Amino acid sequence: MLIRKLFKFENAHIVRDCSTRRCSENIHGHSYKIEVLLESNYLDDGQMVYDFGLTKLYIKELIDSFDHAITLWSKDDKKYLADMKTHSNRWIELPVSPSAEQFSRVIYLLVERVLACTEMINGEREVKLHSIIVHETETGYAQGFKEDAHSELMGKIALEDIVFSEQVQSEWSDTKLWDKLLNYTLITNPRKV
Repeated sequence: MLIRKLFKFENAHIVRDCSTRRCSENIHGHSYKIEVLLESNYLDDGQMVYDFGLTKLYIKELIDSFDHAITLWSKDDKKYLADMKTHSNRWIELPVSPSAEQFSRVIYLLVERVLACTEMINGEREVKLHSIIVHETETGYAQGFKEDAHSELMGKIALEDIVFSEQVQSEWSDTKLWDKLLNYTLITNPRKV
């Protein structure tokens, strides 16, 4: 069975080397819609694949990190990166260009790691991330699957190479969340959210 949770955020970026000059040479923004699709062949004690309320903590916080932030590509011009970090306290630096396709891969890896580190406490079994859909506009989206997220042909993404600004991390309910996820530390989903 598949379930889907929708998240939204506003984000700015430049997508270098794309075909259109507007996108490749100018900071611009989008109203993103992110669909997280989870699957399991089992239902938990509440007769659910995964309680939607549980997604409101760490999964939502990580996705919300991109809200009202600028997403940077670590291989962009060093002066540009420094300027953006100087003039914005909310930024995320990625090892890949922030296209919709790469956002789907990055968010896939983030949610996958949260699920891998989450202590299931209500009989959830074999809950897996099916895919991530990133709607960049009303008419266009990218859907990323496990094989896409882990594909080196599309550009290697190591979680260790993703950098969240101090302000972004300070807004999480657990300011050590990123360290815990990088180190595969077990995190507990509270029963009541």
